[in-house]
Amino acid sequence: MEERKMEEEDWDQDDDGSVSSIDVGAQLGNGGLILVLFETPTGFALFGYDGIKLLRPNALKDVWGEFVMEFMLQYQPVWLKDFQAFEDKASALNFDTGVSEQLAGMIRKCICPGQTLAVGKPEYVTIIESDLGIKCLWNAEVMELMWGLNNLKEHLVPDGKSELSKEDCLPMCEGMKFTLNKYGFGDLKPEMVTRSIIEATGLLYETDYNVRKHGESMRYACKHLKETSGINAEDWDLLKLATAIMMLCYPNGEHKLVGNLPELFGDDYLKLVDDAPKYKGIFRKFSCLRAYAEMVRSRRIRSKAARSLDSLVTAAERIYDEAQQALMHAQPGVIKQE
Repeated sequence: MEERKMEEEDWDQDDDGSVSSIDVGAQLGNGGLILVLFETPTGFALFGYDGIKLLRPNALKDVWGEFVMEFMLQYQPVWLKDFQAFEDKASALNFDTGVSEQLAGMIRKCICPGQTLAVGKPEYVTIIESDLGIKCLWNAEVMELMWGLNNLKEHLVPDGKSELSKEDCLPMCEGMKFTLNKYGFGDLKPEMVTRSIIEATGLLYETDYNVRKHGESMRYACKHLKETSGINAEDWDLLKLATAIMMLCYPNGEHKLVGNLPELFGDDYLKLVDDAPKYKGIFRKFSCLRAYAEMVRSRRIRSKAARSLDSLVTAAERIYDEAQQALMHAQPGVIKQE
């Protein structure tokens, strides 16, 4: 799994005119960098986070992916600004007492003018905005972030190894559900989820992400193929399109490409071969090579990851069924079926 700061590279040389992160970040203030109020077992922590990630079209699918395993924290998806324990955490933030002096001081010390504060409960929005006049954010995307913080809490906050309440433990987030559903594991019950299943699902997600993240740049590649060679590539999958671009960038076979190319492209194969000189200078060759290699590698890993997840889910279902049977037989008045 690679650092998410290495976002998709543009494959073509043209300015695509897309909306900048500055425009999107204006909605959140402070250039899009937000403050996150995270409730821990014994208190509260404040983290810095790139809030622009919460506004992207696929945020519900992607936010969790940075918080699957401990090593991902080396890329600093969040950074701890402050942590404080509270003797009476329940009274630190509620409708009756508002925001306590200790918590208010903690937030004011860390927040920047105009910065948005992400919170883990909808009622916190009302309380904090009313008491402190600070703009707050709570939505499904924020909850994906909170899931991630919970998932790696023992590596993020001093009291992370303490037990959270059952409602705070989120074994399955929406992003994880998307991946499980896509690969036929949509019936997996939340109580069956194990650390190994989370990590295996995260790996499977990452293989998809490493292909999908190039989709926007691919859209412009489709435009060039249509305009220059009359090839309609709208229905091609991303790896097929990446292979075509590699043929155009390296027409002399400098890099081995996967698959039987004449069979893959059919009538379009000769067009790609003959028209390659027309594309000189259109695509960034190194970006194309790097993305193609990443996509091929991800496709190869995906099948292994899917098999691993299948084995883990099968084992989890068996353990769950055995536990349910044992529980049922332990109840008074239940007659064991032979």
